[in-house]
Amino acid sequence: MISDYPVPVLGFAAFSGTGKTTLLKRLIPLLRQHGLRIALVKHAHHEFDVDKPGKDSYELRKAGAAQVLVASSRRWALMCDNDTEQEPRLQDMLVRLETSDVDLVLVEGFKRERFPKIELHREGQGHPLLFLSDDSIIALATDAQVPSAATLPVLDINDPEQIAEFIETRILQRQSPGDTQQGRTS
Repeated sequence: MISDYPVPVLGFAAFSGTGKTTLLKRLIPLLRQHGLRIALVKHAHHEFDVDKPGKDSYELRKAGAAQVLVASSRRWALMCDNDTEQEPRLQDMLVRLETSDVDLVLVEGFKRERFPKIELHREGQGHPLLFLSDDSIIALATDAQVPSAATLPVLDINDPEQIAEFIETRILQRQSPGDTQQGRTS
């Protein structure tokens, strides 16, 4: 269960094209400047491969190795093929992370799962607000006027410094990891 996870987990939920990756590319360096060690879990809605045809690791995996661990002096990667077409669950992916050198796990995607998330919303896209039907969303980052029904913190989607400050004060300083998993707080 995510509530038992040893470090805080915070997701970014939005419709495709909202700018989740763009924001995270700006946000992660800001959090790192404050000494935070970040892990990231990203959900892909399509088939992908991190390896390339012709490389030994790719060819050995395609030959039938269910797991291939590739290591060098700079990084290592574990590639696992799933025997099922079932969508992964965030909980199952989190157990694969090494948390001993991580302060915070950021999650891109998995928007339908229940865990603390910041919703990203852009007015020009015409999508509905997710927080109205998902009480695990703890803040809204948007460029739109927020309806009066908003009872959660509202952040500027175009201000990664403000979002980083929210994460540091709301997720990392004020709450213990167990508290951050409960969804919206007062």
